[in-house]
Amino acid sequence: MSFQPRRIGSFWEASVADLVRDPQLEGDQQAEVAIVGGGYAGLSAALRLALQGIRVVVLEAEHVGWGASGRNGGFCCYGGTKKSGQELARAYGLDEARSYVRYQCEAMDTVETRLDDWGADVDRHSKGEVILAHRPSDYLAFADEIDWTNRTFGLKHSLLRPEELKEQGLGGAEFHGGYRVHEGFALNPMKYVLALAEQARKAGAAIHGQSRTSRLQREGGGWRLETDRGSVRAKKVILAGNGYRDENLPAWLYGRTLPVMSSILVTRPMSDDELAAQGWTSDLMAADSRILLHYFRLLPDRRFLFGTRGGLVETPAALERMSRKGRADFERMFPAWAGVETQYSWYGHVCLSWNLTPYVGAVPECEGIYTAMAWHGSGIAMASLSGEKVADLALGRISASDIPGVMRTPFRRFPVPPFRLAYLQMAYWWYGLKDRI
Repeated sequence: MSFQPRRIGSFWEASVADLVRDPQLEGDQQAEVAIVGGGYAGLSAALRLALQGIRVVVLEAEHVGWGASGRNGGFCCYGGTKKSGQELARAYGLDEARSYVRYQCEAMDTVETRLDDWGADVDRHSKGEVILAHRPSDYLAFADEIDWTNRTFGLKHSLLRPEELKEQGLGGAEFHGGYRVHEGFALNPMKYVLALAEQARKAGAAIHGQSRTSRLQREGGGWRLETDRGSVRAKKVILAGNGYRDENLPAWLYGRTLPVMSSILVTRPMSDDELAAQGWTSDLMAADSRILLHYFRLLPDRRFLFGTRGGLVETPAALERMSRKGRADFERMFPAWAGVETQYSWYGHVCLSWNLTPYVGAVPECEGIYTAMAWHGSGIAMASLSGEKVADLALGRISASDIPGVMRTPFRRFPVPPFRLAYLQMAYWWYGLKDRI
């Protein structure tokens, strides 16, 4: 059955000719593997399985690109956790921390190789990322952090002195130096997820839009997934809904992840004179050093993308406040652009776990169900590789020990789950205070 894709008003939607309308699931189907979620992780798993001749069905509640995979800032970079390298080393040991860094690098390489092999035009540009100190004290701490990171993980991050920022086209009112990460690149996330879906279809994966999974139950030696108009019986199931998942399917997931808000604005294209007036002409991906960070970059058509963290609920009033705050932060940080109009504004979900790390593996107490999710706001690369890994886990072609230890720990349940938003609000107040002092 045909349907009209739901739109969120993003720049990414406007940048593509059309959003593919995969058919709704109708009737009863059989599959070896059923996947819930048509984003980077779910589609990567589907592509991996279909290329191996596995009958795979993807159930997407809306349409490919509707969730975080079509809403994010387009940073293909390090990520997946909110823990620093030193925190990971203390918690998991140096060997596992190194394994996790290698995995992140492999994830970025995976996306780059895909795009090269497919000849996909996803507006890819730049190389690396810059982290900007929003306080002088943060800049002073960068030197030791970079030294430890480079020595421990064999990387080549480099310090940027305050006076170097404007020279490199990184001028802003609140930047006091920074450091350069040389891995990663920027892209159009909607174009990437649509290209990934097209490759999965070509390989033989069946993708169904407007097919929200409403029930998941054990049946015989496998599982039955029900939607409004049909069902799928599958031997194995992969859950890849991330911040858009139903946390009661299965019941084990309840209270173990938390979707929070991230908002993005995109300006109109700017002239050379406007860019020069602010001193920002670099196309590098960038973020500041706040806990409740801002992330931003100059797009190929010279629009500026600016994102913020910190929203909790999706009421109209709350969303309006979040949008106003994002615009106010943009004008404060880039005062020369205070008169530059916002042409697109939208928001999406960032999926957090209590562990502050992702999980890729079997769902406890649910034989035959696997998951890959909780990228903590940086999922383009990590979800892409992890989708392949969770597919291999489901088929028994790799074991849990082949996944970095940082990602092998099943999600812990948040304390008193019904009150998650309340104590997250308190945490946000505390983070906001720490970001200011």
